[in-house]
Amino acid sequence: MERLLMLMERLREHGIEIDHLDLGGGLGVPYRDEKPPQPFDYASQLLARLSRWEGGEALTLLFEPGRSIAANAGLMLTRVEFLKPGETKNFAIVDAAMNDLIRPALYQAWQAIVPVDTREVRESALYDVVGPVCETGDFLGKERELAIAEGDLLAVRSAGAYGFVMASNYNSRPRAAELMVDGDSCHVVRARETVASLWAGEALLPEGGR
Repeated sequence: MERLLMLMERLREHGIEIDHLDLGGGLGVPYRDEKPPQPFDYASQLLARLSRWEGGEALTLLFEPGRSIAANAGLMLTRVEFLKPGETKNFAIVDAAMNDLIRPALYQAWQAIVPVDTREVRESALYDVVGPVCETGDFLGKERELAIAEGDLLAVRSAGAYGFVMASNYNSRPRAAELMVDGDSCHVVRARETVASLWAGEALLPEGGR
């Protein structure tokens, strides 16, 4: 904020008046133990500072809080295909992969991973939750304490922002379906891709062509 106000002062000296100020996102997402400011507290601090700046009351403020709204409104469901115990690590191999949710592999982002059905009591263990893609970086979470068995459904939380939009067809994997929950109803808003849809836009060279 201070740097923006300094820039606006310099522009004002050259006869350039700014009538709106875009402050971007600003609000973080509590993926784990983070405690970002509440919207009201965040806005109050900004307005208090602008009120002390000449012309601040006339500015139109713009915010872009998309990720802070969407991230925790969505999750990704994946099923445990295999449990692979090891001497130093245990692996939970699931049917989702880095192509479905790239943030953990790309940014080392931490996303909560929890069993959907917790009614059956099981012993917990530490697992690296990994996908079936042939990449050492294909993981959704590392060293997660989970009480799970093969066939269990897991929820990867906070996947509503930069999830599907960053997904790809890497390793010839069709992208997952997207569903919208509205009260007690569930609706498919984007159909699951198929292998056939992956090559639907491709074409062979004409016979005898070069």
